[in-house]
Amino acid sequence: MTESIERMASLPVGVIAERREMDNPWQDHQWIPVEIVPGAGSVPAWQEIGRGDGWVRYIIGSAPLELHRRETEAYKVNLSNDPPQVYVLLRSDDDPDAPQEIKLFLVTASPYEAQNYLDTEDNMLLSVPMPPDVIAWVQAFVDKHHVEEPFYKRKRQRYDPDGLGFGAKPSSDGGGNGGNGVG
Repeated sequence: MTESIERMASLPVGVIAERREMDNPWQDHQWIPVEIVPGAGSVPAWQEIGRGDGWVRYIIGSAPLELHRRETEAYKVNLSNDPPQVYVLLRSDDDPDAPQEIKLFLVTASPYEAQNYLDTEDNMLLSVPMPPDVIAWVQAFVDKHHVEEPFYKRKRQRYDPDGLGFGAKPSSDGGGNGGNGVG
């Protein structure tokens, strides 16, 4: 393995989502990811896998679940949840030939990365429980790569009202540079 490969790990996952009917005047259905399937590889998108009263389940596609060495703090936070989550990001699909109005965009184990996508209204971010074998995989990655960052308390400098900067007395050269000697 090369150094760059060792800095990250990837696991292909399939995403199962459910289209649920709604009694709402503005929206007749909603999409909800319900499960990820680890090791699914490249599965054909939009395979119907189940149907019931008011719902249809599909494998909507597959995506890599990637872990990065610099994100281990986020993975630790996620692993402390009960249960840990996998965050699934869906986006609107404007292609008129698309089988559905959404598409799979991202799968992540980082709550920090997931939060970054909440700022855009085109994103639908939902989470599903992390399967036990994925929990073990993420935990092994964290155990191997996490480095605790020491906390350094910043020392505050005392305010000197007669010092340089805002409110300082003007210099004797008349330049109005606040007495900082630059001019």
